[in-house]
Amino acid sequence: MKEFKSSKEYQPVIGFEIHVELATKSKMFSPAANNPDEKTPNVNIDEIVTAQPGTLPVANKEAIRLAALVGLALNCTIDEWSKFDRKHYFYPDLPKGYQISQYDQPISRAGYLDIEILDIKGQKKTKRIGITRAHLEEDAGKNIHPEGLPYSLVDYNRAGCALLEIVTEPDIESGEEAKAFLTELRNIIRYLGASDCDMEKGTMRCEPNISVRKPGETTLPKYKCEVKNINSFKFAEAAINYEIARHTEMLKEGKMPKQVTMGWNEKEGVTVEQRVKEDANDYRYFPEPDLPVLQFTKEYLDKLRSQIPELPAQKRKRFLEEFALPEADVENIINWKELASYFEEVVSEIQEWKLVDIDPSRLGGADKRAEVDGNWEINGAIKQAVNWLLGDFSALLNAKLINPSDSRVNPENFAELMKLILQGKISGSAAKTVFKVMFEKGGEPLSIVNDLGLHQVSDIGAIETAIDKIITANVKAVTDYKTGNEKSFGFLVGQTMKELKGKGNPQVINELLKKKLITP
Repeated sequence: MKEFKSSKEYQPVIGFEIHVELATKSKMFSPAANNPDEKTPNVNIDEIVTAQPGTLPVANKEAIRLAALVGLALNCTIDEWSKFDRKHYFYPDLPKGYQISQYDQPISRAGYLDIEILDIKGQKKTKRIGITRAHLEEDAGKNIHPEGLPYSLVDYNRAGCALLEIVTEPDIESGEEAKAFLTELRNIIRYLGASDCDMEKGTMRCEPNISVRKPGETTLPKYKCEVKNINSFKFAEAAINYEIARHTEMLKEGKMPKQVTMGWNEKEGVTVEQRVKEDANDYRYFPEPDLPVLQFTKEYLDKLRSQIPELPAQKRKRFLEEFALPEADVENIINWKELASYFEEVVSEIQEWKLVDIDPSRLGGADKRAEVDGNWEINGAIKQAVNWLLGDFSALLNAKLINPSDSRVNPENFAELMKLILQGKISGSAAKTVFKVMFEKGGEPLSIVNDLGLHQVSDIGAIETAIDKIITANVKAVTDYKTGNEKSFGFLVGQTMKELKGKGNPQVINELLKKKLITP
């Protein structure tokens, strides 16, 4: 594998073509089922998908609604009139020999998406990425090339699925910016419920168009290379950085990169030339005669705007302001739509707790609590919940490949477990045991604690008795601590916990042990 080195002598110019399969029950122009999870080839097909003579397409109303909804969320202009066109090219995965798409009158155009990036000083700034257009079309089938065999196979299950193609302006200048843009775009589409945008399943496919130019130049380069076969944002970033370095080296050697379509080889970490890149003229577009022109009225668009939920940027801002959470935690929550919804339900449960429910000394810090009309809201409890959501809960969900709402742990029981921890009724290790049972079998946390006998010992008398026993049995460790060996204190705490069979309240143990060791 040849390695290329980037150079500041050239400035990257990057735009994207992004294909998103819309979450419709049927296909774009036929009643055949749309099921990205189907494993058996050629079952989600019909006479329209396979282009039988005499068949006519009928546009999917829900696909049109979702496409317009995405356009509005991306700040696009939606003109009153839009139409479908025929785009001609001949591949085995397109039975008709043409694709029904949109050319000069797409549903959405002239939009933008703002992303957060770091400037050269490491400070956050907002960058606006232009959206050229977002248009509807039908997907093609999938060609399969069995290794070692002299023929290819075609699976038409994907053929005819409703596809939204989003084309950006060449405003992106690095692989890092590309990843940030793709992440935010994916989140928006998921929050709208328009698609699951799963790159591994192929319901989201991104194809960067990359070129480089001298700093200060404003005209676009005379060439661009498109990269296909990318199935993750990580690989998109890697492919872009590889191409930037490759183009830079060629130009420094006096060579002009060819305008070609490249494929990304994830195993080798390189791009491989596939074919010469087509121009619009090669597709011989003309208006689709079998489909009527679409009209978008003001009333229809106003209704769509009212259906747009709180989008990631708005939710991100609210979470940071309301809950004072670390930015990295907020980002991890936002990036999983279902987890964000689950988190808000947990927060709702926490905010219903009463002031008397919690031992304030367990919360610590400046944001112990704020009392409002006899109730309390507490950032400490919410932060603890976030730690569990992003830690133990996410790990278990990912292992099972399920969403929070599919688990046996409902938000009410999750919040109840947080309360037991903050009340000091169970230890951290006991809480993990309880949570694992909740996840595997369901049930209320307090009932599980009672069944397993996991109540934490906070009784001062019982803890003092255990401490006295440990001090008497470990004279050397006591002497070492009093002469400055801090490690001996941890040893004594551990021995006390062992004496209490792991059920002692660590905070109470620490406080009482220190008092007894200080006392002459």
